[in-house]
Amino acid sequence: MTRFAIGGILTAAALSLPTGAMAGACAPRDVVLERLATTYGETRQSIGLGPNNQMVEVFASDATGTWTITVTKATGVTCLVASGQAFETLAEALPPDDKDA
Repeated sequence: MTRFAIGGILTAAALSLPTGAMAGACAPRDVVLERLATTYGETRQSIGLGPNNQMVEVFASDATGTWTITVTKATGVTCLVASGQAFETLAEALPPDDKDA
């Protein structure tokens, strides 16, 4: 079962991302986080602020290697935008100032 298949499980009243965005299943944040934790064993690995004050988060499981990227709107609705397998945590050093990454 993929994360996008969770769409029917989450909520029928789900909101979608704006036109042009990668639309996924959406539901209240607590519902999405509970599903990611209980079904996939995923916990938050990173967080950032996206356009329009949307919170972008990466969830992953060390045990299974699955990962999910979510976007949470200011309204508290969280949408799944990508998911996959073979997650790895990296801590790469930045290149010298005169070199491209």
